[in-house]
Amino acid sequence: MITFLISLVVLVVGYVIYGTIVDRIFKPDDRVTPAMAHPDGVDYVPIKGWRAFLIQLLNIAGLGPIFGALSGAIWGPCVYLWIVFGTIFAGGVHDYLAGMLSLRHDGASISEVTGAYLGNGMKQVMRAFSVILLVMVGVVFMVGPAGLIALLTPESLNIKFWTLVILAYYFLATLLPLDKIIGKLYPIFGICLILMAVGVGAATLYHNDTRPMMEMTLENLHPANKPIWPLMFITVACGAISGFHATQSPMIARALTSEKSGRRIFYGAMVAEGIIALIWASAGIAFYYTTDGGLIKLLEAGGGNSTVVYDMSMKLLGPVGGLLAMIGVIACPITSGDTAFRSARLTLSDWFKLDQSNVKVRLALSAALLGVGYCISLIDYSVVWRYFSWSNQTLAMIALWAAAVYIARHVKAVYSLIAAIPAIFMSAVCSTYILIADEGFKIGSNIAYPVGLAFAVICGLLFIIKAFIPGLKGPVAAPVIEIKKRESKES
Repeated sequence: MITFLISLVVLVVGYVIYGTIVDRIFKPDDRVTPAMAHPDGVDYVPIKGWRAFLIQLLNIAGLGPIFGALSGAIWGPCVYLWIVFGTIFAGGVHDYLAGMLSLRHDGASISEVTGAYLGNGMKQVMRAFSVILLVMVGVVFMVGPAGLIALLTPESLNIKFWTLVILAYYFLATLLPLDKIIGKLYPIFGICLILMAVGVGAATLYHNDTRPMMEMTLENLHPANKPIWPLMFITVACGAISGFHATQSPMIARALTSEKSGRRIFYGAMVAEGIIALIWASAGIAFYYTTDGGLIKLLEAGGGNSTVVYDMSMKLLGPVGGLLAMIGVIACPITSGDTAFRSARLTLSDWFKLDQSNVKVRLALSAALLGVGYCISLIDYSVVWRYFSWSNQTLAMIALWAAAVYIARHVKAVYSLIAAIPAIFMSAVCSTYILIADEGFKIGSNIAYPVGLAFAVICGLLFIIKAFIPGLKGPVAAPVIEIKKRESKES
């Protein structure tokens, strides 16, 4: 219990102190935001700060901090360290800079922002990478909640049925203006999500005598002895750092009315997600750990999945509380899945310069994306999740490098380390994982570890040469654009 409470306090203090440091380095000001410069009634729609926070939280949360944290908990309490310090020094920085850079580039998608600072070649890579990732995210957050709903409904209403129902909702949320469904429903779902996390956390503390929370140990408690590095750092994903968030932040960047709300909305939502992940990881360890078998029951249950969440919710909170928790867990991924497809639409529209005020264009893009998503949903869920996790962290790595270049060019080289250091770390994680994983090259750790480390070192050295050594900086990155009001079609 002590480790959990300390971790919780560190996350809050990290938001207050380190979040402020990052905010002061970026220097938000009173410049006009895209939503105020040219609201279009579809995507550029001004919304209030508190509503933007709840929408951002639901956009980024999904099943990641629940399923991912429960799967990461199989390694034991060492997962707390990654959730806490990953959130503060990597995830929070990543989300904040991705959102703020989009703000200063007229609400551009992360692929366009990346291209401005890492070059046209990387922009093309990120465009394709972003769309593929977003569709996979939509699939993961479509099949997952469908499985949860199927547990609560008659057997005749199976997972396939609920997948189609959710798909129909996704179509409307992807197509309609931001304030029609998302702006109205998300604040309510956001409150449900927060209450659900508080309920599970409080119940775990209450049952500490019978199901005690484990205190910190660096020992690898994985029953199958899977290595902590790099597997745990990919598995937890959304609870510490997630490239998916970089694809979601531009959606809110197009709706903010002031740059100065960025820390509270972008960095703050990531810390809130870290707290959710911490609660579920600690609850999973306490719920499934036994003195004779360790965490074997959590491994046998499959880590993070619908059955585990259902079992924990009902037994920790009882039928009524468990049902409320399940509603939160169901709403959470659905409200990330719909915005994933919406972000994919926005990315494609930025890519091919498509007018999103045209209903027929939005309809065609939405239908095509959701059709592809449904086909992918027929693939084994566990396989999609593994590829999603690696793609997710790789996108985060690239976004961090783009943010580091921005700070080096437009602020000060030494300050770019707030993004460059986590970028180097994630370069090592992602390269090592794809070399060693079953869905990757299946290379032994004696080769994968040094190669992954070497890749990260090379990336770091190249950045230092470009950013710190005079005369070797290369071409200057594209300047931050000046956001101006667009002329109306009537004029």
